[in-house]
Formats: sequence, structure tokens, C-alpha cells
Amino acid sequence: MPQFLIAVYDQPDTRSRAAEEMAEIVAAVGAVNQRAMDDGIFVFAGGLHDQSATTTVDPRGGTAVMSDGPYLEGEQYLGGFWVIDVPDLDAALDWAREAAMACRQPLEVRPFMEAPPQGA
Repeated sequence: MPQFLIAVYDQPDTRSRAAEEMAEIVAAVGAVNQRAMDDGIFVFAGGLHDQSATTTVDPRGGTAVMSDGPYLEGEQYLGGFWVIDVPDLDAALDWAREAAMACRQPLEVRPFMEAPPQGA
């Protein structure tokens, strides 16, 4: 089955939510994770620290140069993700709807590229 990335995009006000709201979100996301595991489609999921914890490695110019901060500055940034293994895009979108409601954040769904057959 194809794998899909469901990416969660945080916004500046996301990390300042009240403790009670965050507890509700954590519980709801945990329930989505458990259901995905029970259904056998869960590959991996994780939350990320905010963009201040980012280091960018840029190989342009022939040398890998490291700098603190994200590659792209923006109001929204990658905050976490799921990798799921489902039959098709429609199934991935069904999971994304549930995940978006659980984490109360915008999501992006993208398929992984399939590897070419060995020897091709």
C-alpha cells in the first residue's frame, strides 16, 4: 500500500494554548494514533519542537554550511506529522480529517514517491 505524510502546521499562537486545551488535544491525538495502530495503518508519528530549535544544513556552493533557524521563514511551520500506510489518497484524506480535528491545526497530505523497481 502507498504511504502518505500527514503534516501538521503550527502557527505562532499554537504553543501558547491553555494547559486544559493542550491536554484535550494530546488526548485526542493519542486516540487517533491508537486507532491508526489498531487499524494497522500507523507507520510513525511525532511532534516537533518549534522552529527556534531548527538547524539548517545548506550544501549549495560545495560545502555544507550550518545555520541556526529554519530554511524558510514563515508564520506557519511544520509542527509534527504522521506517516500512514493506506490503500489510496481517499483513505489518507479520511485519516487527515480525523487528525485535523484532533490536533486543531491545518494539515497537508502528501504521498511518498514510490521507489523504482530494483534493476530499473
